[in-house]
Amino acid sequence: MELRSDEREVLEALIIKKIEDRGVSLKQIGELTYFLQEKYYDTLTVDDCVHHVKAVLKKREVQNAILTGIQLDELAEKGLLDYPLQDMVAKDYSLYGIDEILAFSIVNVYGSIGFTNFGYIDKVKPGILRELDIKDDEKGVCHTFLDDLIGAVAAAAASRIAHSGKFN
Repeated sequence: MELRSDEREVLEALIIKKIEDRGVSLKQIGELTYFLQEKYYDTLTVDDCVHHVKAVLKKREVQNAILTGIQLDELAEKGLLDYPLQDMVAKDYSLYGIDEILAFSIVNVYGSIGFTNFGYIDKVKPGILRELDIKDDEKGVCHTFLDDLIGAVAAAAASRIAHSGKFN
């Protein structure tokens, strides 16, 4: 089923709202993108990066991955997943790996450079990624998928910048 133009705009707004409701702003994703690209482009700004983040968020594959990941995090927070999946997601088991696989679907949109950008930012965990990676059991917050999805959007936006050559 193909979405009409107005439905695509509604879905894009929903994605942004869901990300923001989980405590992440587009500016913070832009800052991650800037972190990945600043040493390559002298005139690059965080605002430029936010522009590329918004373009990435328009992609259907990206929207689907974000909706799925956020939903799984929310279900884990409520304890609504079956065992053993509940434990794996709620505790962000290191060998679970499906959160990274979902992130790969985002970075794949912009080719192999997206994978290297994602691998680096996922390892270093700068800015908001570090905050999302810290577990808050008292509040019952789960970011097993969100931290990887946000890192993937930033990596994809960085790849989009690299492919555009606009800042060369």
